[in-house]
Amino acid sequence: MRADPFEFPIPNREKSFGGNRKLYNRIPQGSHNTAQTLKMRPSIRSAALLRPPCRRAVAAVSQTPSTAFRLQPSPIQPSVSRNHSTSSVNATEISHFSALASSWWDPHGPSRPLHLMNPLRHDFIRTCLSSSVASPPYQNLNYLDVGCGGGIFAESAARLPTTASVTAIDPSPEILTIARAHAKRDPSLASKLSYVNASIETLPPRTVDVVTCFEVIEHVDYPSQFLDKLGEFVRPGGWLVMSTIARTWTSWFTTNLVAEDILGMVPKGTHDWNKYIHEHELAEYFRKDGKWGAPQKMGVVFVPGCGWKEVRGSEKIGNYFFGVQRVA
Repeated sequence: MRADPFEFPIPNREKSFGGNRKLYNRIPQGSHNTAQTLKMRPSIRSAALLRPPCRRAVAAVSQTPSTAFRLQPSPIQPSVSRNHSTSSVNATEISHFSALASSWWDPHGPSRPLHLMNPLRHDFIRTCLSSSVASPPYQNLNYLDVGCGGGIFAESAARLPTTASVTAIDPSPEILTIARAHAKRDPSLASKLSYVNASIETLPPRTVDVVTCFEVIEHVDYPSQFLDKLGEFVRPGGWLVMSTIARTWTSWFTTNLVAEDILGMVPKGTHDWNKYIHEHELAEYFRKDGKWGAPQKMGVVFVPGCGWKEVRGSEKIGNYFFGVQRVA
């Protein structure tokens, strides 16, 4: 009998994946070998070794980040040039989300996590504005919502009494068709909300009080260039507010394995773990730029049955909000 119940021979591990050595090799490797990793993490071992092996489990393993415990290079790399013209829009990502357009406003559909997160977006923006060191108070705010999708945030922002205007942009015409149709249901939005089929690179230059970019940066190409362009639209004293996901084992487990492959909370293929960005990587980017103040951060965790909840410190491991004020 083995002294350690979490130790088991390699042949059995391969057998657990239908004898497929290639799939077995895709289990996250790192500073420890796989046996040590699974020994230390029995819950992960249990998730990986489902018996009998089901299609979802095998598919999940095939997409596991192969070096999840190693230090990954940051997706935020220096831009070739501030005038670099390559678009950050990823055609595959746009196609994926365009296919979800018709269900965007279904509060129980694939976009349910976005509906549940929307109140926290406003909470975080209020936190940022209340901490401002320049140009208070904030009234008659002009927003630019980048990657607006079906308009969940854009509509709610336009309804606020402190909002003067919301310009919402998205490169998907299919999604914007849904957004415009939904906005027409509320005539009061006509004078404050406008949708533009554009990417940030093709939008005519202007500056606004608040630029928002929620659950977008982990879906673009050239994130450094994307951040460069976002910053150009923020007036001095204004805010850039975004949300994304930290690149950790925990985030892969919750967003890729659990949310996509096991529970089906979001459509498969929604997340690419390699594009996730740590909050300290964003902080370093804006620190080096020299035009921004100290960042505001807020980690959030999805609690089944309760929705999204703020959890202090969770920005290090999963979903989080990040905001910076332009000071120069």
